[in-house]
Amino acid sequence: MAEEELDRYWKTVVNTIQDGVMIVDTSGRIISVNKAFQIITGYSKDDLIGKTCDVLNCNLFAMARKNKGDQWCVLFDTGNMNRRRCTLARKDGSLVHALKNASILHDAKGNIMGAVETIADITEIIEKDNQIAAFRRELRSKDGFHGIIGVSYAMRQVFDLIENAAQSDAPVIIYGESGTGKELVSQAIHQISDRKKGAFVKVNCAALTESLLESELFGHVKGAFTGAYKKREGRFEKAHGGNIFLDEIGDLPLSTQVKLLRVIEDKKIERVGDSQSIPVDVRIISATNRNLTKLVNDGVIRKDFYFRINVIPINLPPLRERSEDIPLLAEFFFRKNQLKSGKNIQGISNNTMNALVNYWWPGNVRELKGAFEYAFVTCQEGLIKPHHLPLNIIQKEKQLKADRNPPFSREDIKKIELIEALKRTNGNQSEAARILGVTRVTIWNRMKRFDIYPDRKDPLE
Repeated sequence: MAEEELDRYWKTVVNTIQDGVMIVDTSGRIISVNKAFQIITGYSKDDLIGKTCDVLNCNLFAMARKNKGDQWCVLFDTGNMNRRRCTLARKDGSLVHALKNASILHDAKGNIMGAVETIADITEIIEKDNQIAAFRRELRSKDGFHGIIGVSYAMRQVFDLIENAAQSDAPVIIYGESGTGKELVSQAIHQISDRKKGAFVKVNCAALTESLLESELFGHVKGAFTGAYKKREGRFEKAHGGNIFLDEIGDLPLSTQVKLLRVIEDKKIERVGDSQSIPVDVRIISATNRNLTKLVNDGVIRKDFYFRINVIPINLPPLRERSEDIPLLAEFFFRKNQLKSGKNIQGISNNTMNALVNYWWPGNVRELKGAFEYAFVTCQEGLIKPHHLPLNIIQKEKQLKADRNPPFSREDIKKIELIEALKRTNGNQSEAARILGVTRVTIWNRMKRFDIYPDRKDPLE
């Protein structure tokens, strides 16, 4: 390939890359720039050629002037510059944040003939970082408590309870409907307790069968059961020195309740298939959306187990009982999705906010979060309007009575959803689990709880 062709191809390559390229002579005068450099700075080639590079008002250039006096650039002393952040002034006066690399150019005899500089525009990244920093500051503001948003009286009481509970090692149980933020409360207790340097281990008691649950909680030894090819450390051992969060504790089998009683009272566990006791220093935080008192009366929960885990109860109010927090939560989820999506949506319309406040939120905060994820998919305008929300929100107007007494409890809704899913799948539990977005074990547990069996016609009629 001829040298002229190489030169032509090289120019094509330089003008194709997304980073700006500038070549200067030994006096700092610009002798060449590529297309990306012109796009990034807003200057045309004619604006720049023959001018010294101080036309760009680079903050690194000012530092070099200050440190080296008459030397036009510190680069000629160091020989190169690698990945230095700087700011340049565009032709319109706005600033561009850039990542700069530069190197000296030598001729065949080793004499300095100039320098080449590349700049990558990182303005969007810097602005996103600033947004995230502002968002984090907002999370730590007076309206939040360790990631939990609320200013209502009910939530202030919850915050006080969390702080008090964190100072104790006694078992804590968090009551609340699905979607109220029980896991967030458990994390907050961990973060402000003396155990925060230890592990925070989570277990969903409803997602595992009885045999698997015991192995998960307490571990097992090699050969304890089919498939136990080696010994395994349980969640309690992993949580040693920290906190363990047992979610949906109302679904614990009676046999596991007995073993947990020993852990609470003796602070010792036994791996499945072993008789050796292992001491553990773990604080238990549990949660449920069920009525444990009723479960005790029904014989589903042992009375002694109930009294051992119910030492410090924290009741999370449903969202419909703290409607003054809805605008705060709405703004929180709006900003979160704005950052994640990058969409140019400026805010929430007043009509939309009214619809959000007047809805009864059977799915609580989790449902509100999902509503904004949906809205950011459907909204192609500058404001989120009512028609961007899920249909069930804008079609149901909540009355004050419904605000306090929804037509169905969360348990009723779960039962209805389960019956409908089993009807649609002709009793196929795996398919019903897929429709409801839960595990097959959860389906089995709910069928047992609600006394629903596909082979019986009555419950599904």
